Amino acid sequence: MNVNDIEVFLNETFPPENALDYDNVGLIAGDRNKVVSAIVVSLDLTEKAIEEARKSGANLIVTHHPIIFGGIKTLTLDDAVGRTLVSLVKSGISVISCHTNLDLTNEFGNLAIASALAGMNPKPVENVTCGVVYDVEYNSPVTLRDYCREVAEKLGCSGVITINNPENKVSRVFVQGGAFDEDSVPGVIKCGADTVISGEIKHHICVGLEQMGINTIIAGHSATEQAYLPKIKQLLSDKYPGIAITVNYNNEVSSIL
Repeated sequence: MNVNDIEVFLNETFPPENALDYDNVGLIAGDRNKVVSAIVVSLDLTEKAIEEARKSGANLIVTHHPIIFGGIKTLTLDDAVGRTLVSLVKSGISVISCHTNLDLTNEFGNLAIASALAGMNPKPVENVTCGVVYDVEYNSPVTLRDYCREVAEKLGCSGVITINNPENKVSRVFVQGGAFDEDSVPGVIKCGADTVISGEIKHHICVGLEQMGINTIIAGHSATEQAYLPKIKQLLSDKYPGIAITVNYNNEVSSIL
């Protein structure tokens, strides 16, 4: 199985035409004809991910975030992106990225976050491009204070941010990994969510939602999207059972065999 075969499979699962205009997905760097020895799955292409690839004998890294978004005028050791790409190429490692094309596939994105948070009856929200709603796993509403603690624990956050009264109640949650899209607000209201969880939420959106009686919990971009990685690993393991796959969590080395 070569790099091109795996890119074709990932493109079938996460069609590149679904990616947003600014995005850059698919094979970002490397040799598409190279036979794949092992794979590292990582949120970002970092030196830690490359280190893990070298250690495990992997010559392919599959990331969520692409290291290249726009045009690059130079490739030098003067900046972090240049150093990372040079390290990648010198090591003979390729990188494939599945970003907004994956975000728009709820099974591998927001439903994975809902599952990590033990959400009940998760489902996509009508007229919202990206995001799901679920009920909390309690017989009665939980306080926002307690739910913030639970979110931090289950997503492995260093902490979360909310501007709301910690005694507010949480019973129905809308979750959108990464950064919250303001265009999702009408859908959030319509689905009856009393709380929104995302990695990043602009302050004016938090204030506006508060005026409508909706709590916001900011859990961190990486923390929300780390939930995607086991799903990507399982997808690749099911398709290519003979290839060893390692997951690089929080840009630290953590093997899953």
